[in-house]
Amino acid sequence: MINLSYTTNDICTICDGEHYGNTQAINHILYDSRAQQKFTNALFIALIGARQNGHKFISQAFSKGIRSFLISEKTSIDASLQDATFILVEDTLKALQLLAKHHRERFELEVIGVTGSNGKTVTKEWLFQLLKEQYPICRSPKSYNSQIGVPISIWNLTHSHNLAIFEAGISHPNEMQKLASMIQPSIGLFTNIGFAHAQNFENQEAIIQEKLALFYQCKILIYCKDHKQIQQAIENCSQLDSVTKINWSRKDSADLEIKSCEAANGNTSIIGRYKNETVKISIPFNDDASIENAIHCWLICLLLDTPREIITKGMLQLSPIAMRLELKKGINGCTLINDTYNSDVTSLKIAITYLKQQQQHPKHTIIISDILQNNVRIEEVYKEVADLVKRNQIDRIIAIGSEITAYKSLFPIPLECYETTAEFINQIDNQSFSNEAILIKGARLFEFEKVTERLQEKAHTTRLEINLNSLIDNFNYYKSILKPETKLMIMVKAFSYGSGTHEIANILEYYRADYLAVAYTDEGISLRKQGITLPIMVLNPEPSSFDSLIRFGLEAEIFSIRLLRSFLEHINSANHTNDFYKIHLKLDTGMRRLGFELSEMKEVVELLKDEKRVKIESIFSHLAASDDDEKDDFTEKQFELFDEMDCYLKHLLKTSYNRHILNSSGILRFPDKQFEMVRLGIGLYGVSNTEIHKKHLSPVHRLVAHISQIKQVNEGETVGYGRRGIMPKDGKIATISIGYADGISRHLGNGKWKVEINGALVPTIGSICMDMLMVNITDISATEGDEVIIFGPNNSIYDLAKAQETIPYEILTDIGGRVKRIFYLE
Repeated sequence: MINLSYTTNDICTICDGEHYGNTQAINHILYDSRAQQKFTNALFIALIGARQNGHKFISQAFSKGIRSFLISEKTSIDASLQDATFILVEDTLKALQLLAKHHRERFELEVIGVTGSNGKTVTKEWLFQLLKEQYPICRSPKSYNSQIGVPISIWNLTHSHNLAIFEAGISHPNEMQKLASMIQPSIGLFTNIGFAHAQNFENQEAIIQEKLALFYQCKILIYCKDHKQIQQAIENCSQLDSVTKINWSRKDSADLEIKSCEAANGNTSIIGRYKNETVKISIPFNDDASIENAIHCWLICLLLDTPREIITKGMLQLSPIAMRLELKKGINGCTLINDTYNSDVTSLKIAITYLKQQQQHPKHTIIISDILQNNVRIEEVYKEVADLVKRNQIDRIIAIGSEITAYKSLFPIPLECYETTAEFINQIDNQSFSNEAILIKGARLFEFEKVTERLQEKAHTTRLEINLNSLIDNFNYYKSILKPETKLMIMVKAFSYGSGTHEIANILEYYRADYLAVAYTDEGISLRKQGITLPIMVLNPEPSSFDSLIRFGLEAEIFSIRLLRSFLEHINSANHTNDFYKIHLKLDTGMRRLGFELSEMKEVVELLKDEKRVKIESIFSHLAASDDDEKDDFTEKQFELFDEMDCYLKHLLKTSYNRHILNSSGILRFPDKQFEMVRLGIGLYGVSNTEIHKKHLSPVHRLVAHISQIKQVNEGETVGYGRRGIMPKDGKIATISIGYADGISRHLGNGKWKVEINGALVPTIGSICMDMLMVNITDISATEGDEVIIFGPNNSIYDLAKAQETIPYEILTDIGGRVKRIFYLE
C-alpha cells in the first residue's frame, strides 16, 4: 500500500533538519542505492555504518530517478544534481527513527511488540496466519527487527490496518529503548531467553533487562512463567508495575495452564485451562520450539477474543516458516528463487530486489499466486503489485489464482494466467523457460513447492548449502579491519572454493567488492557472460587465450619474462583497438612458485619502459606462511624484498600502481602491510587459522545428505567393501547418499568421521563407497529419509580437515559437481 503522503518540508520539520531545494512529495523511503527499482517520490537516506557511508552513493541513487536525499554531511549537497532536494540533519539514522516514531503516532491501533532470543519471526508470522481473517495486519517483513529494520517496517503502516505486529531485536546495550519509542506496543510478548549476542552484555540478566525495556509503556505483557529468569526479572522490574502481566505455564498456576501435550502422527494436541474453562488446540508440529511458539500465539488469540473455531482451524493449519530465500539451479539454464515464505506485498518487494541482482540472466520472470490479504482493498493491493512490476522492469508474469487474474488489466505487461497450481503444472511447457531468473512467490495455499519441484534442475539430492548472509557478514568483517582506502580483491577461482562462481560473484558485485580474481581465462569469460562487470584478474593466462582475455575485458597476471614477451607481441600484432591494456605483475618474494625474481627486474623494465599502451594495474606477491607466527621472520623478509622490487620498478618506470601482498591470514595478522589492496580467499567462507579472529567469522557451508536405507545388523557381521567394517554389537546401520565421488575421502571410513543425524553424532562404519557411506545408528532414533549433516556447526570443516589430514581448502574444492549448490539469503 502507498503510505500517507509526506513532503520533504514535513520530514525536515519532523527531523529538525535544514531544507535545500524544492519541496518534493515523498511516498517511499530507501537506504540502498543498489535497488533496481525506478522510484518516484522516494527519499534516499544516506546512512553511515561501520563499513559503508551512504553519502558516497547519492549520485548512483540520483541516476535511478531519486530526487530527495536525507543527509548528515553538508558536502554532499551537489549543485550539479539538478532538481535534487536535500534535508541536512545531524544523524541520518536518528532522523529515520524520528520519522518512524512520528509515523507510528499518526495511528491509533493495537500494536503487538515481540522480542526474545528465539522465535520472534515464527511467532509474528503465525500470529499473522491466525489473525488475518479478523484484522487487516501490518507486520515486520521477514526478520526486520534492527535499528534500521524497525523504522522501515513501521513506514508500511496505513489507515487500512487495525493491528500491527513488529519484532524488536537487540545486539548491544541501550538499543531497545530506541525501538520501543518507535513501536510503542500496547501488547508485549517476551518469547524466551537464550545466549544470542551474549558477548555484548555482562550476563544473561543484562540481556533480559535490556529486552524488558520494550514493554515499559505496554498495557499487557505476555510471557511463559517456566522461564524462571524472565519471570523473576519481570517481578522485580518497577517500570512494569502498571503493566498487566498475562502468562502461561506447563508447571505452575498461570492465566493459561497447560495440562497436557501429546504427540501423535506428526501433530501435537495441547489441552489447557483458561478462565476456568478447558481449551484445546492441535498443531502440525512435535518439536518443543514450535509448541512454545504456538502457545504464545494461542494466549494472544485468547486475549483478543478470537473466535474459538478460528483458533482451532488456524492452529491446525499453521505452516512452517522458511525464513530465507533459496537460490537453486533451474531447468534449461534458469535460476530459481524460491520464496514461498509469505505472499504479502512487502515481502514481494524484498524478493524482487534479490531477483534483480541476478544479472547473469537477460530475462526476469515472476510466478505469483493470489496475494490473499484479507480486510484490505484488493484492487489497491494489485495496483501496488503492478507498480512493482513496472518499476522493476519485470519481463514475464505467470499468475496463478482467480483473484490476480481478475486484475490482470492493471499490469503493464500481459499476464499468463492459470486458475490453479495443478493447471499450471499440467499445461506448462518446460521449454518455455530458458536462461531466465525466476522468482517463485506464492501463498502456502497454492503449494508452490510443486512449482519449484517442476522447474528445478534434477540432480543428486545431496546438497551443499551456502549461507549468503554469513558470507556477507564475513566480507563486511574483513572490510571493517581494512583502512577505508584499501581495496579488496576476492578470489573466486576453483568454482569459488567449490561454492559456485557466478552466484558468489553476483553477491560480491552487489556489496561492492573492488576486484575479482580467477585462475583461468575461461572462468573470467564465464563471469562476463553472466553479467559480472567488476574488474577481473586472471592468475594463469595462457598465451593462446590472450585474444579472448582482451575481448572480454579481463586483466592478465604476468609472472615470467616469457609470458610478458608473449603478451607484448600479441597486443602489437593483433587487431585490437584498446587505448591501453592492464596487467598485473607477480613478484616472487619467497613462495618459489610463480613470479619475477629480483634479478629479472632490469629486463622487465626494459620491456615495459616504451610500451605506452600497457598499464601496470598492480604488482603483487604471495606470502608463503602468513598464518604461522613461527615463520614471521621469513614473512618479514618477503615484505622487505617486495618493497625493494617495488622501489626499483617505480623509480625506473615512473608510474604508479596498486600493491597487494596480503591474503586472508595476512589481512588479519599484518595490518600495516595492506598497501593499496588485499586479497581475500578462504576467509570469505568463514575459515581462518587465526584463533582470535575465528569468533568474528561465520561458517558459510553445510554439506547435507539423506538416509537412503536402514538395516538391522547383528554383532560380528561385516559392513561394506573388503569386510572392513565389523558391527560391535547388535544394532542398526544407515546408508547415506554420499560417497567419494562427491568428495568424501576414503580415509574417513570405520569411525574416522562422525555425521550428525537428528542432533546426534554417529560414526562411519566400513569403507566409504563411491556413492554411499554407512554409519552406525544403534544408539539413536532415525528413519529413512532423515537429513544427515556431513559437516556443519556441530562437526566442523576444521575437524573434518584434521581427520582427513588436509586443509579446509581441499575439503571444499573436492565437493563434486553433482552435489547441488543451494544458496540461502535470510
